[in-house]
Amino acid sequence: MVLKVFFPSCCSSAESGILIGRWISGQNSAVILAVVHFPFIPVQVKQYLSEVQRLTKVSVSVLGSWSNSKQEKEESLSEFLEDLGTIFSHEPWIQISKEGNSKFWSCSTLQKHSNNPKEEEIILVYYDQRKVMLSHLHPPLDTATSADHEADDASKLSAIFDTVAKSKILFVTDRYDDGPIKLTHWQSDGVEASIIVELMKQASVPACMLLTFLLSLISGICRSRVLKFWPLSFLWSKLSTCEQLGHRLQHLQVISSNKKAQTQTQLMRKANIFVSLLIDVALGILLMSWLYRKNRIGHLADTLIPVADHVAEELQDLLQWLMGAPAGLKMNRALDQVLGRFFLYHIHLWISYIHLMSPFIEMILWYVGLSACLGLTVALCILSDIIALLTFHIYCFYVYGARLYCLKIYGLSSLWRLFRGKKWNVLRQRVDSCSYDLDQLFIGTLLFTILLFLLPTTALYYLVFTLLRLLVVIVQGLIHLLVDLIDSLPLYSIILRLCRSYRLAAGVKFRVLEQQDGKPLRLLMQINPLSYDSVVQTYRLPTYSCYPKDSWTSLCKKLFLGELIYPWKHKGEKQD
Repeated sequence: MVLKVFFPSCCSSAESGILIGRWISGQNSAVILAVVHFPFIPVQVKQYLSEVQRLTKVSVSVLGSWSNSKQEKEESLSEFLEDLGTIFSHEPWIQISKEGNSKFWSCSTLQKHSNNPKEEEIILVYYDQRKVMLSHLHPPLDTATSADHEADDASKLSAIFDTVAKSKILFVTDRYDDGPIKLTHWQSDGVEASIIVELMKQASVPACMLLTFLLSLISGICRSRVLKFWPLSFLWSKLSTCEQLGHRLQHLQVISSNKKAQTQTQLMRKANIFVSLLIDVALGILLMSWLYRKNRIGHLADTLIPVADHVAEELQDLLQWLMGAPAGLKMNRALDQVLGRFFLYHIHLWISYIHLMSPFIEMILWYVGLSACLGLTVALCILSDIIALLTFHIYCFYVYGARLYCLKIYGLSSLWRLFRGKKWNVLRQRVDSCSYDLDQLFIGTLLFTILLFLLPTTALYYLVFTLLRLLVVIVQGLIHLLVDLIDSLPLYSIILRLCRSYRLAAGVKFRVLEQQDGKPLRLLMQINPLSYDSVVQTYRLPTYSCYPKDSWTSLCKKLFLGELIYPWKHKGEKQD
C-alpha cells in the first residue's frame, strides 16, 4: 500500500526534531504541519497538541521524526529519534532525513506493533503551506455529471486543504516566542501582518457602527407608511432609480453589518459588494467631474430641447405620411383621419409641455448630475428614467395602438367562434358548443365584416408605434444591461484571480522532482486556479432584475396579439 506524506517545503531547512500533523487513515496519508525542535519535554508537547486539538477540532499528533544532519557525525541522534516512537506511539512512525547536501531524501516507516511488518511504498509530496492555508478549494461546478473518481479525488484534496486551513492557531507561534516549544512552519520568522491593515480594522469599527445607524434610519423611513400612499408607492415601484437605490441600500447593510462571515462564500460576497460599490462610486465621481467641467451641463441642456423638437417634428411627418396613402396602401380614410388627428394632438401637447419645462431643464440636469456621486449605476438608472419620461408620448401612442389592435383581434376571434357554433366558457376556461339564433348570427356577421375591414388601418398604426417603442426599449435595455453588469460582476474575485490566483483553487497538479530506485518518489504539489468563467459563475452577485425576461416565442406571440410588451413592469406583478 502506498503511503503519502505531505511535507511543507518551508520545513526543508528546519533543524532536527519531531513531525507534528494529522494522520488521515482513510487515505493512508500524513499531512505534516510543523517541526518541533530540540530541546523539548514530551509532556509539554502532548499538552500543547491537546490544546491545539481542542481549539481547531483537528486531530493533531506527533507523526514521526525529522533529521537534518548537515554533518555525518550524529549517529546517536538518529537512534534517539527512533526511540521517540515509543514515547508518542504513533503507527506508523514516519522517519524523514536529509543527508548533507544530497538532493535525495530518505523516508521510512516503523510499525513496531504490527504482526506482519512490511516495507511500504512512500510518496513524498511537497506543498507550499502558506498558499494551501490561504486558498479555498472549490468543488467542481458540474458535480452531477462528473465522474465518481473525480468527486472522490476532490474530497481527498479537501481533507488536506481543510487540515492546513483549520490549523491557523498552530502557525501563530514563531521562533521569537519565549515558550517551551520551538516550531518551524511558514510563519516561523514572524507572524505575517500589516500595520496599515490592523489600523484600518480598528478604525472601521466606529465607522461601521455609525453607518449601520444611518442605514437603519434610512430603512425605517423607506418602510414608513408615508411611502405607501399611492403617488409615492407608484413612483418607488416604477422608477428604476428607486430600485437601484434600494438595491445599493441592501448592499450597504450587508457591508456594515457587524455579523462575522461564517463561510468563505459569505466573506467573498462581502468583499465583492464592497469593491463593486467602491468602483461604482469612483466612476460616478469621475462622471460628475466631467459633467461639471467646461459647463457641459449647460451645453447638454441647450441641446436637449432642439433634439426633442426634432423628434416631435419627425413624428408629425410620420403621422402625415400615415394619414395619406402609406406605401400605396388603401386605408380606411375615416378611421385614418381620426387616429392621425388624435395622435397629432398628443404631439402638440407634448411640444407645449417641453417648451414649458425648458427654463428649468438646466437646473434639473445640474441637480441630476450631483446624483452621480452615489455611483455610476444610479446615474445610468436616472438616464433610463429620463429617456422614459422624454419618450412618454411614444409609449402612449404604443399603448393606444396596442389596445385598439388587441380589441379587434379578440373581437374577430370571438366572432369567428360564433360562426362555428362555439363560445368561450369563462368559468371553465375552455371553448364549448353553443347554438345561436338568426339575429345573433346576422349581427355577428356585420360586426365581423366591420372589424375585418378596419383591421389593416389599425394594424398599420400599431406596427409603426410598436417599432418606435421597441427602439426605446432596446436603448433602455442596453442601459440596464450595463447596470446589471456593474452590479453583478464579482470584481474582487476577478482581481484576486489575477493577482493571487492560488487563493481560488480548482484543484492541484503534481510535478515530479526526483525519482530513484530505493528512494521515495518526490513530488511538488501546485495549485490549479479557477478559470475566469468559473470565478464569475461562482461569485456572481444577484441583481434586482426588475424587467421580465420573455422568450422569443412569447414575445412574438404578444406582438401578434397586441399585448403590451415591456411596460413599466417589475417582478412579481402580472402584466396588463
